[in-house]
Amino acid sequence: MATIAHEPTGMAGEHKFFMIASWLLGVMTVGGFAINAAMGRSSFDVPAVYHIHAFFFVGFVALYITQATLAARGNKALHMRLGQVSVIWIPLMLAAGAWLTFKTLQVLGGPPFFDQSEFLVVNLFHLAAFGGLAFAALRMRKQSDWHKRLMFGAMVTVSAPGIARLLPLPFVIPWVFPVLFGVMSLFILAGMMMDRRVHGKVHKAWWWALLVPLAAMGIGEVIGATSYARTWVAGHVAGTPGDERPAEAFLPPGM
Repeated sequence: MATIAHEPTGMAGEHKFFMIASWLLGVMTVGGFAINAAMGRSSFDVPAVYHIHAFFFVGFVALYITQATLAARGNKALHMRLGQVSVIWIPLMLAAGAWLTFKTLQVLGGPPFFDQSEFLVVNLFHLAAFGGLAFAALRMRKQSDWHKRLMFGAMVTVSAPGIARLLPLPFVIPWVFPVLFGVMSLFILAGMMMDRRVHGKVHKAWWWALLVPLAAMGIGEVIGATSYARTWVAGHVAGTPGDERPAEAFLPPGM
């Protein structure tokens, strides 16, 4: 079994970056949800889809952190075996994520600092960006340079909901998604800086990891602002608790 001690210095530096960054993302993601629960902004008394979603998404975060740590410690064999779980896990995540997005609009109307149609469409494109990066990474698992960077991009993308809960997003209406995606992009830029420092140049995979989520957000914002999207969402929430809030973004009372 190979160990870090036998790897070139550059590879050791890469593994260290991905391990530290994965743990930081994991702490921020879980921390965001934990802080909101502690402040009474969220509750465990929610429909089953919320718990199903949490199971798959938190499971992916834990799986990614474990794999990054195994790679940093030189346990490539176990890293690869655990990676096979992703082939099944990621499609289930996408299904759970889409299900929750539609359900949240009916149960809560979506977060108040998003337009309802914006929340729906950008979230669906966001999920597509995650799936695209993750499946591309799996297809290129034999090209470890591409694989690890694309999968890190997927991890950053899927960490958005937790990171969002750490940011004062209600105060940046109507630029909530651009601000959130801008903060997420800092992790990709850090990866680019790592490449520049360790290898002397930036790997092409980082540009995909950076631009795919940003493109998904931009397309989602444009489509979400159309009258068709607004009309469809209005019909989707009609007669449900989600219909009780304005369709446009608003600052919650007391803020």
